[in-house]
Parts: sequence; structure tokens; C-alpha cells
Amino acid sequence: MHDFDYEAQFTNTKPLLAVVTGPSGAGKTTLVKRFLVEHPDWRFSVSTTTRPPRPDEVDGVDYHFVTPREFEHRFRAGRFLETAVVHGNRYGTELSELDHFGKAGLVLDVDVQGGESIRKLKPEALLIFVAPPSIEHLRERLAKRNQDGQGQMDLRLSNAIEELKQIPNYHYLIINDELEKAYNDLVAILRAEPLRIARRRT
Repeated sequence: MHDFDYEAQFTNTKPLLAVVTGPSGAGKTTLVKRFLVEHPDWRFSVSTTTRPPRPDEVDGVDYHFVTPREFEHRFRAGRFLETAVVHGNRYGTELSELDHFGKAGLVLDVDVQGGESIRKLKPEALLIFVAPPSIEHLRERLAKRNQDGQGQMDLRLSNAIEELKQIPNYHYLIINDELEKAYNDLVAILRAEPLRIARRRT
């Protein structure tokens, strides 16, 4: 008889909590949306925000859009895992989102402030930072989106420079220079991470 329980030690895996973050305009949301379409065994954590929806966004799918008053009510009730103020708007991940993992895991698409909060509160989380190849590339992307005035775009760029300093706190860095390559990098990370020995231990 052997007292080594192989199955108990190495064949059990838990769904992953994956946090994807990066500066505004780096392309993290585009990558996450495609990943979720092609990998239905993952679920998306829908963040709550006070900012108005963009023309192509759907309430309850892209974000839970609420008024500042309602956000504050939920905040005071202790309903958030993390919150942040980004470009003058409030964002947060409600604790209820963590009750519903997909078979493979749960993906959070959050700003860098939110990523830092989750890193401290959920040490088991997989942390992925999506970055532009350069600040100039980011400037061009924000200009092409044509969603912000010059003042707002300058604020986003200034914030991005500070946010990029947080890269050493993350497990993986994806440079989004070519979208297809960046997407393949994201897929590779999320496929490989559950195979790590540390993740397989009970």
C-alpha cells in the first residue's frame, strides 16, 4: 500500500480568478471580449460604474451603469470588493460577481487601481497587465477612438504613465503591438496557468 495520494495532490484544479488590467486605450477590453466569445467555459465579471455608457455598450453586459448616488449607496452597504475613481468616474467590482465562476474561471477587466486592490485582497488571483508598445502608440489609439476631448485625452495619457510603473507587481505582461499576437499571448497564459504545480495542489 502506498500513502501517496496522487489524485488528491495534483489532479484537482480550482477555477482561476484572472485579472486583466492596463491603461485606458491599451486594448485590454478588446482582448477579453474576444477571449470570452471563444472560451465559453470562462465567465466575465461585470464591473459597476458611474460613467455613461458608450454607444456600443450594453447595461449588464459591458458594465452595470448606475448613478453616483446608487454607487455610493452600494459602497456604504459594503457590496464592493474594490473601487476606484478613474478619470472622474467611479468603478468597482461587486462581491456578488465572485459568486459565479465559469468552469475554467472568472475574468475581471479592471483599471490599474482596481487591479492593485485585488492583488492585495486576493493573493491567489492571476494578474495580467496589458500595455501599449509606447506612449506615442497609446496617444494615437486614444485619438483614433475619438471619444475624448484634448483635455481628457491628456489626462488619460498622464495617468497611463503612472499606471505603467505598476507592471512589476503583475505576473504577466502583454505588449499589445499586434492585436493577433497579443490575443494569442492572453490565450497561452490562461491555458497554461492551471497547469502550474502550485495551482494543482489542494
